[in-house]
Amino acid sequence: MDEHSALVDQADHVRQDVGVGKPADAMARLAGLVAHLERHVRREEDGVFRAMRAAGEFVDEVEALEGEHRDFAAVIAGLETGSADFEAQVFRLLDDLAVHVEREDLGIFPVSVITLGASGWALVDEAHSASPSFLLDPAEEPAPLHEEESTCRRSP
Repeated sequence: MDEHSALVDQADHVRQDVGVGKPADAMARLAGLVAHLERHVRREEDGVFRAMRAAGEFVDEVEALEGEHRDFAAVIAGLETGSADFEAQVFRLLDDLAVHVEREDLGIFPVSVITLGASGWALVDEAHSASPSFLLDPAEEPAPLHEEESTCRRSP
């Protein structure tokens, strides 16, 4: 769930860039979000979702969530900064991602805590070992300041 919080924070930054008319910056931030989302999805599907499926628990919900993962990938692949509805597409994507995260945080994850036994958690641990969290990555260099931001932050 910590990864979910980080993804939502990244989505907020993308939203801000789109909202102030910086589609190129939004796409750059979105690329980072997508990279983290891809890793997160792999961990989730290979871990908790696989364990839930093996236990025969909430398989329909797991399949629905995996379908949403595929939908996100398709929407992301189709984004074009020059399109007339770029802003609407990005906001819809980020809204859908927020709803998806909430469904997992309030649904499948709490259920997994109750329903998965030792073998299920062993599958989760195996998946997490194979694909460590992006939260463990070394800190990235801060993005360069935009011209208008750099003039505001200079020392006297």
